[in-house]
Amino acid sequence: DPRPQAISDAIRVIPHFPKTGIMFQDITMLLLDPVAFKHVVDIFVDRYKHMNISLVAGVEARGFIFGSPIALAIGAKFIPIRKPGKLHGRVISEEYELEYGSDRLEMSMEAVKSYERALVIDDLVATGATLSASISLWVTRAGAEVVECACLVGLPRFKGQCRLKGKPLYVLVEPSHFDGLTI
Repeated sequence: DPRPQAISDAIRVIPHFPKTGIMFQDITMLLLDPVAFKHVVDIFVDRYKHMNISLVAGVEARGFIFGSPIALAIGAKFIPIRKPGKLHGRVISEEYELEYGSDRLEMSMEAVKSYERALVIDDLVATGATLSASISLWVTRAGAEVVECACLVGLPRFKGQCRLKGKPLYVLVEPSHFDGLTI
């Protein structure tokens, strides 16, 4: 299947952004390439269309880009997992540590039913902290079952899967360039 290579080729690496030592995985060029973008969505849809997933949770902000079309294609609802202060009404939140600081995620309390099967999607997994916090929102607080986590780019150097509370992780591409810290 040549699609993963085409996807990988469409991801631009920006050295030393946003700070020295970071090899930023920029998906902008992929989004500007409708063929590569469609490959991403098609591969994820093929994987999840028969798993009885009732909701797709996209982690802000790039998880929204991939989660929305995947949810539509598999007949699931899409739920945004947001940064603090961006949702109205009752929310639940989860604080977590990143490799370069800490952050918090929030989700609407009205968004989830306890019987639902969820897919959590983001653009990149490094340490797994963001996905782990997302799983905590779904499992611990909302009672839904996280079937799997999915990411466009996975950085094996950081062993992100070990922080995912035993949930499976599906990664579409892994970059082959590791000159420094990569996010």
